[in-house]
Amino acid sequence: MKLKKGDNVIVITGKDKGKKGKILEVFTAANRVVVEGANVSKLHEKSHEKGKPGQIIEKAMPINASNVMIVDPKTGNRTRVGSKKIAGKNIRIAKKSGSELK
Repeated sequence: MKLKKGDNVIVITGKDKGKKGKILEVFTAANRVVVEGANVSKLHEKSHEKGKPGQIIEKAMPINASNVMIVDPKTGNRTRVGSKKIAGKNIRIAKKSGSELK
């Protein structure tokens, strides 16, 4: 998987198509990622202390990694990810602009 935690991505399919956000978590075995502000679900939580009410929490749920693309740091548009060997180290680059991805 070419996506990492902290990458800025854009959702390309589904109900949240067009939303941009940062990757909060990556599940490589399941090929899923959690994107900030995308696929938000409301979870009902019971009260844990006496006298305090329960609450409804909004939580970003995982989506398939194939439904997101990296945002190019130069242009702000979606792009594919490539790699280049510089000084003996492999770095990730944006295919459209050739700029390095952090």
